[in-house]
Amino acid sequence: MLSIIIVNYKTPQLLADCLKSVFEQSSDISFEVLVVDNASGDHSRELINELFPLIKWIQLDYNAGFARANNAGIRSSSGDTMLLVNSDTIILENALNDCYKVLSDSHYVACGVQLLNRDGTPQISGNYFMTGGLNNLLPLPYLGPLIKKAGNIFKVRKPHIPDANEPVEVDWINGAFLMVKKSAIERAGLMDEDFFLYAEEAEWCYRLRKVGKLVIYGQFKVIHLQGETSNTAFASTSKGYSNLYDKKGLQIMISNFVRIRKQFGIGWYLFQLIIYTINIPVFLIATVFRWLFSNRLKEELVMVKKYAHNVVVVWSYSYEILMNRPYFYKIL
Repeated sequence: MLSIIIVNYKTPQLLADCLKSVFEQSSDISFEVLVVDNASGDHSRELINELFPLIKWIQLDYNAGFARANNAGIRSSSGDTMLLVNSDTIILENALNDCYKVLSDSHYVACGVQLLNRDGTPQISGNYFMTGGLNNLLPLPYLGPLIKKAGNIFKVRKPHIPDANEPVEVDWINGAFLMVKKSAIERAGLMDEDFFLYAEEAEWCYRLRKVGKLVIYGQFKVIHLQGETSNTAFASTSKGYSNLYDKKGLQIMISNFVRIRKQFGIGWYLFQLIIYTINIPVFLIATVFRWLFSNRLKEELVMVKKYAHNVVVVWSYSYEILMNRPYFYKIL
C-alpha cells in the first residue's frame, strides 16, 4: 500500500485541487492519504473533510515546517511506500499509479518524477551532489555567474537534470514529489528535524543513497506550482530557490548552510560562508559601478543591504550550526 503524505499550511484550495488529482490518478492501487496540518488556523480542515472524508487528518499545534510534519505523517502511516507530495502539485496521466508500480518492482529505494511548471515547461526535479556543496555558490550576485562560467569552461557536470523523459539516476530528488520505500526509511532514518524548510530533502537523500540508488522517472509528469506554499508562509513573491534577499531567502540560506555542515563538514561550511561574506563588497562595488550606466542605484543598494543582512544573520547562527547539536532552524 502507498501512503500519500501532504503537508498543509494555509493552502486549502491548493490542497483540494491536489487531492482531487490524487484520487483521480490512484484508482488502480491501494493507498491512504494523510494530511498533516501545520496549525493553519483557517478552514482547511473543514473544507477537506467535507470534500474528501476518507483522508486521515493529523493536526499539529505549531508550524513545524516540512521535515517534522512529514515525519509525523510517516510515523502514522501504514504503507510499504511513502509519497511526500506538496499541496501545490497536480498529478497527471496516472503518474502516481504508474510511478508506485514501477518503483515497487525496481531495485531503487526512492524516486521522483519530472516536475512541470503550470505552462508545461520542465522544472528541475533531480540533482547531483557537488564537492562541498559548491552549487550553493551559484545564486550569489556577480560571483555566482562567474563561477557558473568557469564550470562551463572546465566542463564540470551540471548539478541538476534540466529535463528528463526516461529513468535517470540522481543523487537527490526534489521534495515536491518524493516516493520512498519504507524499508529504506527504516535503515536511513526519518528526515532531519533540525530543518524547518528547504534543503531537508537533499540531506535526507544523502542518507538514503547510503542504502540504495535513487531515480527520476522522467516518463511520469506532475505539475508543481513552484513556491506557492512557501510564499504563503513567508509573504514572498519569489520563485525558485535563488532568492537571497527577503525572509524566505534567509530561510533558504540558513537551511543550505545547515545541510552543508551536516553533509560536508566544518571546513566546507566556513569556506562557503567566507565566500558569501566576500561577496558583500563585491556586490556593493559592482552596484556602484553599474550606477554609472543606469539610474537604479537606490534600488540596487537596497538589495545589497538585504543580502548583507542575511549573511550577518547566518554568521549569528554559526555556533549552533558548527556544534551540530539538535536545533530547530526556523526563521519564520
